[in-house]
Amino acid sequence: MQEILSAQGNARKLLVVLIDPDKPVAIEALSPHLCLPDLIFVGGSTGHQTEACVTQLRQYTNRPILLFPGNIAQFTPTADALLFLTLLNAQTPDVLINPHVQVAQEVLRSGIESIPMGYILVDGERKSSVEMATNCTPISQKDVDTIVSMAVAGQLLGKSLIYLEAGSGAHTPVSPDIIRAVRAQLQLPLIVGGGITTPQAMLRAYEAGADMVVIGNHFEQYPDEIADFVRIKQDKYGE
Repeated sequence: MQEILSAQGNARKLLVVLIDPDKPVAIEALSPHLCLPDLIFVGGSTGHQTEACVTQLRQYTNRPILLFPGNIAQFTPTADALLFLTLLNAQTPDVLINPHVQVAQEVLRSGIESIPMGYILVDGERKSSVEMATNCTPISQKDVDTIVSMAVAGQLLGKSLIYLEAGSGAHTPVSPDIIRAVRAQLQLPLIVGGGITTPQAMLRAYEAGADMVVIGNHFEQYPDEIADFVRIKQDKYGE
């Protein structure tokens, strides 16, 4: 968490590669490039191969590996930190709090750094795996005020990070207007992901106020493009 706060304090933007533990082939394809991003997130909506995935990643990168779990079975203490996320637009206790209760003592015993994160699912014009796994209704991108209020509520609840997510493979990423509106009311580091497939879209998210941009599906399909994204980010914002 200290690295994230330090980057925010120095206006240094972070690029994150998201790895789905159910797609081990993607790691081999990404392996020549895994030392380029700032952080690695490991997680998915249904995967159960998290520990094996983290172990494999250690062979290719010295970057911090943070768990971004979709369910309690994806917890492993072998990662560097856990994003202990709350789906802020969850509609049932089974999604909002029950999973946290089931894994809480195991997380505490493990000694892993746990980072409380508020996660907001925004409509990306494609039904995402998160939506299907949680029955959570994404918030319309037209409803900017609700998204801002939800992000601020997460901050007031003591979250350390806020994540705006358009969903895996989203047709429409979170709009710069939404990012800008949330940034204006938020003191916490702001993460944006879902549907970002070009360096220009990444830069738009940064310029609107995102501190971290997460890319998953696109890099699975086009791993060689990681270097271009990193270079363009560094040209604009430095290391």
